[in-house]
Amino acid sequence: MTKETLATSDGNKLQLVLATGAFAVCFAVFGSVSALMPELRKPAHLNLSPMEVSIALSVPVLLGSLGRIPLGILADRFGGRKIFIGVLLAAIVAGLSIGFVESYAMLLVFSFFVGIGLASFSVGVVFVSGWYPPTLQGTALGIYGAGCIGQSLAAFGAPLVVMAIGSIAWGFWLFAFLAAVWTAFFVWSAIDPPKNSSNKSLADFLQPLKESKSWLLSLYYFLTFGGFVAMAIYLPIFLTEDPYKLTPADAGFRTAGFVVLATIMRPVGGILADKIGGRKILLAVFPMTAVMAILMAFPMMMTFTIGALGMATAIGLGNGAVFKLVPEYFPKTVGSVTGLVGAAGGLGGFFPPLVLGAIRQATGTFTLGFIFLALFALFCMAVCGLTARSESS
Repeated sequence: MTKETLATSDGNKLQLVLATGAFAVCFAVFGSVSALMPELRKPAHLNLSPMEVSIALSVPVLLGSLGRIPLGILADRFGGRKIFIGVLLAAIVAGLSIGFVESYAMLLVFSFFVGIGLASFSVGVVFVSGWYPPTLQGTALGIYGAGCIGQSLAAFGAPLVVMAIGSIAWGFWLFAFLAAVWTAFFVWSAIDPPKNSSNKSLADFLQPLKESKSWLLSLYYFLTFGGFVAMAIYLPIFLTEDPYKLTPADAGFRTAGFVVLATIMRPVGGILADKIGGRKILLAVFPMTAVMAILMAFPMMMTFTIGALGMATAIGLGNGAVFKLVPEYFPKTVGSVTGLVGAAGGLGGFFPPLVLGAIRQATGTFTLGFIFLALFALFCMAVCGLTARSESS
């Protein structure tokens, strides 16, 4: 059976499952840092200040963001299978290494490399989109993006492992082991879609980055995926501090709920975008995000919970809608544009923890940070609306 016969009008479900699982285990390795931060920051371990915690949470997002650009280009050039295998192996090594952390300096170094798990996203987009026709890419990429569930697995599972075994190291090593198991499945069964590789030069791959649409998509993903990453990595810390003071296990459970809901809504956003268009979804997502951010600004568990769940719904839908538009606008350079848009989304998760840490240290609350988020969402809504009018006129 040739590669050509494996690609059908319905896509290839096995390859979609393999890529989604690979992204999930990579994301779990990445998410283990934030999941275990409530334990690592304790005086009995590394005794970290609020600002040190914020920096440590942001460092892996830096590699996870910027790494998406070269990985997307490499996947376009050499095929997603080879690059994904390399990323999986790197995530395994990073997940094992961080279990040996004994100082804050070691934490910063090893957590930086754990960010490779977040960077894996752009590789899978190239791999998956090559198997599916344009009419199904919103759905397929939405399902692939559901690999973000790996963050939920880490947020919920890592604290339980620490409680059961009494070892923080095993909270990291468990996910490195899962990544190793899935790597074996991937190596055995994954194949590149037909005509996935290309002989284009680097300049050819970078050409779409000069177009305004790629930067508009980056702006939207900066909010939607950036909001997802920021909330996913900071909620375990946020919920264990004033005014909520939850246990690490309870905070991890609630964080897992946020991630699961956002993850479920991502393929829903892709499906809806296939039916009515990605831009229409975004024009509903942005104002909803602003309202939910305001609710989260109130220091009460009820309003915070409503706001967090509504936020998860909105940004999940938005993530699916944005990546329906990527192959629609740039069908021949999905990897390079995905790298740019994905990097923007990752950077959207890099800055908020730093800003929240600074705001918390300066004001004693996180309220101002959520207000800034609401204003930025309204700005994205205005840009999206103005762009829609200019293109229709």
